[in-house]
Amino acid sequence: MIPVTGYDGQRVAVLGLGRSGLSAGRALRAGGAHVLAWDDNPEARDMASEEGFEIKDLSRDGAFDDIACLIVSPGIPHLYPQPNKAVAKALQAGVPVDNDIGLFFASLGGADWAVHDVAPRVVAVTGSNGKSTTSALIHHVLHEAGKDVQLAGNIGRGVLDIDPPGDGGVVVLELSSYQTELARALTPDVAVFTNLSPDHLDRHAGLGGYFAAKRRLFAEGGPDRAVIGIDEPEGLFMAGQLATAPGDDRVIRISVDRKLAGPGWSVFARKGFLSEYRKGKQQGAIDLREIKGLPGQHNHQNACAAYAACRSLSLSPKVIERAFHSFAGLPHRSQVIAEKDGVTFVNDSKATNVDSALKALNAFANIRWICGGLQKEGGLAGLEPGLRNVLKAYVIGREAAQFALQLTGTEAETCTTMQTAVAHAMADAKPGETVLLAPAAASFDQYDNFEKRGEDFIAQVRARL
Repeated sequence: MIPVTGYDGQRVAVLGLGRSGLSAGRALRAGGAHVLAWDDNPEARDMASEEGFEIKDLSRDGAFDDIACLIVSPGIPHLYPQPNKAVAKALQAGVPVDNDIGLFFASLGGADWAVHDVAPRVVAVTGSNGKSTTSALIHHVLHEAGKDVQLAGNIGRGVLDIDPPGDGGVVVLELSSYQTELARALTPDVAVFTNLSPDHLDRHAGLGGYFAAKRRLFAEGGPDRAVIGIDEPEGLFMAGQLATAPGDDRVIRISVDRKLAGPGWSVFARKGFLSEYRKGKQQGAIDLREIKGLPGQHNHQNACAAYAACRSLSLSPKVIERAFHSFAGLPHRSQVIAEKDGVTFVNDSKATNVDSALKALNAFANIRWICGGLQKEGGLAGLEPGLRNVLKAYVIGREAAQFALQLTGTEAETCTTMQTAVAHAMADAKPGETVLLAPAAASFDQYDNFEKRGEDFIAQVRARL
């Protein structure tokens, strides 16, 4: 645990008692704060009460009298589309609002920081797509290199639940826009921006607000090194804003769209080959085509980001390449679950929107595609460039027939259930083909979450192999 400092003897309120809220409460209490907790869910309040936290309705008038700070969980809106009532009360009372990420950065150093011969470092990863894979890949590479490394944030443990890092230790954080927007302290040593595509627009009042939330990771404390994906205008703009000269190697530009040139530091992937250039000279290269845990252009972008972050931590290209080959990938993200009789089975249940599903379709050829679910706004037109790789679609979900009608020019079968879709796709599949689950839709019409959907796919496939 990272005890939260700066609130000894003070009353601190925590709103939202899920994983991050309870973790923040425990860390605050470990640092000497008196914690008052609230959640609209009675069961969550009961759990917090059993841990000894004082329960107080923070939406009532006068709730923030004598409160030093309010800590808000990521899922609770603090500005758009409108602030939670308790957050509004805190702001009206002039009470600072923060989250567990802000507490982490403010408390990480502590009094013992000076005893380290090599100061611990923090790598923070944000972006629209690929955050989890990039974070996990950085962690994997550092672990394989023998480093003391911990993974936390949106992936792994809560940020305040980790152990205080030791001499030369590294903490890798995956951070969402909800977290970066609100945190009062953001001071990573290395900050990574993978890419940007429209998401959570209601929470940030549009794409500009969403980008601004991501950009705070690079503005608040100023990381020593910034790894920036420049394949979208926003990333290209931010890299230009951060660099003080063309050769400023505090900024590492990454791309999977084009070869990067110039005097600066860059990492790019073209036709399956990763290349690193610095001051106009090639420093390293990796053939990504045979790395099974990183299939497709989107994973090559993740590889570029992870490579750049690890190089900024002084790892050699050969060490990074060796670790890439042993990376198994993350569950439900282009996860190869089986290969039999020349047919490959891939679980990409995390492809819950058109953009992520398109990346999955472009990563494979000769696809038996299992898709469908709770469709998001915008329709399916964005999938068209990837449909050339699809032999047939097997559509699941309560609205399967309507979903299938939108796949014009692609043979589609309405299956409704995962069991039927997997059975029919496996019966049709021939050597050299891929049975791919990449739904392009949310899971909530049939499953509690995308993990449950992916687990069902895996179970159905394995039961038939």
